[in-house]
Amino acid sequence: MLVEFRRDLHAHPELGRLEVRTTGQITEALTAAGLAPRPLPGGTGLLCDVGTQPPTVGLRADIDALPLTDAKDVPYRSIVEGACHACGHDVHTAVVLGAGLFLAAEAAAGRLRRGVRLIFQPAEEQMPGGALDVIAAGGLDGLERLFAVHCDPALEVGRVGLRPGSITSATDHVTVRVIGPGGHTARPHLTGDLLAALGDVLARVPAVLSRRVDPRAGVNLVWGEVHAGTAANVIPRSGSVSGTLRMLDRQVWETVPTLLAEIVRAVVAPYGVDAEVTHVRGVPPVVNDPLAIAELAAAAGAIGEDSVAGTEQSLGGEDFGWMLEKVPGALARLGVRPVGVVGAPDLHHAAFDVDEACIEVGVRLLAAVASAVD
Repeated sequence: MLVEFRRDLHAHPELGRLEVRTTGQITEALTAAGLAPRPLPGGTGLLCDVGTQPPTVGLRADIDALPLTDAKDVPYRSIVEGACHACGHDVHTAVVLGAGLFLAAEAAAGRLRRGVRLIFQPAEEQMPGGALDVIAAGGLDGLERLFAVHCDPALEVGRVGLRPGSITSATDHVTVRVIGPGGHTARPHLTGDLLAALGDVLARVPAVLSRRVDPRAGVNLVWGEVHAGTAANVIPRSGSVSGTLRMLDRQVWETVPTLLAEIVRAVVAPYGVDAEVTHVRGVPPVVNDPLAIAELAAAAGAIGEDSVAGTEQSLGGEDFGWMLEKVPGALARLGVRPVGVVGAPDLHHAAFDVDEACIEVGVRLLAAVASAVD
């Protein structure tokens, strides 16, 4: 049933805050099990409490897709042009749904000791993310622990990657716009050489920034977009460069915007041009609570021998970080690569797919940790 459910979501992906059908499918499955899901105020995403006790444990899934065209040749290939579950959110949703259905059966039999809240959040792929919608709606109120899984093609199916502390990065969007008087390329000394200044922003700002912060903070500024000029013999009046700024340290994330603006101004100053920095705050790092990691490790032990693996820090962003600032918990990496396969497509790749045996692993993990938390 859960594999079929996941495939249906995969074939019908919806982008952030447009997950109307997805929310409806989740609601239908939970209602059929005798539960009472309630939608978030925005109309997509939902909360659902399981058990007779007030919920103190939360299980979270993100439900949105990415703006990519599915490149796989499978029966459940996306039928929506320009949308694809290339990050595994369909799997996350199926896992939390399956755990919730199991826990509902346990509650009906009088075996569930604690109330559990299922959290299906929209818009994880947007910034600052749908986790804030859940928080604003009171979705974390009363919770003492919070758990989630994330697909990881670096791990074989059957394995769970755990790491205390920062496991993902804070992620912001940065745009630097350089403005000058413009002029003739034959006389750059009579104007501000805007493209030379922009070139220094591209090359020097990341390098200088890396020397102004503790290297253990994992600060990483990478440009991905440049716009300037329309003619080979004209120095333009403006140009811009945009990219992502990532870091593993929560405290540095608070202070780096001011430092970045200072560095940009210093780099462009010799050229006689001005610079405007637009810094869009994204998400904080996901910081796993050590006790929650220990609880996940104990739950994973029931899956099988050697099921627990270490996992590296990632500079990817994940808005679950907002939730873990409110409630202690942990994000586990769920192995999805078929056993023996080498070089499976990575997350955010249009050909990304999973070994669907991972769904059972995820369900068993989250159901066990929710049942065991005291």
